[in-house]
Amino acid sequence: MPILPRATLIGAIISLAACASNPMADMTTCKEPRPQVCTMQYDPVCAEHSNGSLKTHSTDCTACGKAEVIGYIKGACPE
Repeated sequence: MPILPRATLIGAIISLAACASNPMADMTTCKEPRPQVCTMQYDPVCAEHSNGSLKTHSTDCTACGKAEVIGYIKGACPE
């Protein structure tokens, strides 16, 4: 097995740490026009609001139906 240079290893560790510290790294951005009507179901998403806050919404539709939501990731927000 080849030995990787120290700089490569450090870069990989920093990249992984950055992803782990940003739960919204793979965020799906809400698109225009915003939905007006959503089905009644529960498939939670963690939505990022324009003020930087995170809030769990029942679906991606209900999250993106709100003008202050920027985008979301699947699953409830971390506590």
